[in-house]
Amino acid sequence: MADLFSKLAVGAMTLDHRVAMAPLTRMRAVAPAYAPTDMMVEYYSQRASKGGLIITEATHVSQAARGAPDTPGIYTDGQVAGWHKVTEAIHAKGGLAVMQLWHMGRLSHAEYQPDHGAPFAPSAIAANAEVSLPDRSRVPCPTPRAYSTEDITALIDTYVVAAKSAMSAGFDGVEIHAANGYLLEQFLQSRTNTRTDQYGGSIENRCRIVLDIAQALATAISGAKVGIRLSPFGIANDSGEDDPLTLYSHLVKELDRIGLAYLHLLEPRASGAGQKDVNHENVPSAAKLFRPMWSSALIAAGNFSGESATQMVAEGQADVIAFGRFFISNPDLPARLRLGAELTPYNRPTFYSQGPAGYVDYPPMKTKEDWG
Repeated sequence: MADLFSKLAVGAMTLDHRVAMAPLTRMRAVAPAYAPTDMMVEYYSQRASKGGLIITEATHVSQAARGAPDTPGIYTDGQVAGWHKVTEAIHAKGGLAVMQLWHMGRLSHAEYQPDHGAPFAPSAIAANAEVSLPDRSRVPCPTPRAYSTEDITALIDTYVVAAKSAMSAGFDGVEIHAANGYLLEQFLQSRTNTRTDQYGGSIENRCRIVLDIAQALATAISGAKVGIRLSPFGIANDSGEDDPLTLYSHLVKELDRIGLAYLHLLEPRASGAGQKDVNHENVPSAAKLFRPMWSSALIAAGNFSGESATQMVAEGQADVIAFGRFFISNPDLPARLRLGAELTPYNRPTFYSQGPAGYVDYPPMKTKEDWG
């Protein structure tokens, strides 16, 4: 029976415990550089632990991928240099660092685009959602431009370049963000993809770009250094699929053939992508459903407690549990869970604010446990 505090090989990485830090957008990478700051280095250093996995906040693969204020990229030399400071700080604590690669697709605005035109998406279908502009004001999402087939080839190359840049910055791996209503999930779902070429229509075609990117990254940096995040039952950002089990069963089985380091699944009860707490009852467990289809490590995320995380791992439904909000307010979360210590509550209004409040000012336990 697996234990939450036992070692585990995840692709090319070896974890000393199975409490991972989930990717968390915090909006501290200020314009115009959109690069990690010294405060961000401190934030990640505080949350690093020996043999512990940190998956970074979602990071834009290009300028065109942007759609949120003060969020980092990995497409300039300055950003690569800033992230290198982050990975050095995590590694100094004995931790492991994976970068989540992000493209927002239709959830963007002309103010973010290099040519000041509408953002790109699989199809010209506007999201019933709002986008935050660089000044943090909010406006309705515009109708996007549809990618040409040639554009998609270039997009795949953009992901490869971003993954190589992440490796240059010292990361142990990358995670493809194909969840929460962003670009790659827009390709997956029929409500946002009405294309008639090889990237639209059938389930096989709608999954094609995700599989092409996963294969391209596996070839470029090794599949043992590539993970992917999916939200099969998610509804964030005007997303959702009528028959998610059929779609994601095909996708997971095909991804498994590529030989990636891990599959990261967002549980249905955490469908809001940080927007609000959602407590779904009588919903399936994504990890339980897709575990039989996946042969390497499986990470589950979504409103876990220490008790439910322990049970999930012990039952073999997941190998690693990713914690989000409680990792914000408890920088030493793995140690607290190991000891059964009280958890500091998080302060939601500071999630996306600027400055150190609610970011680097949460204290560790008064008595530190030696991880040894």
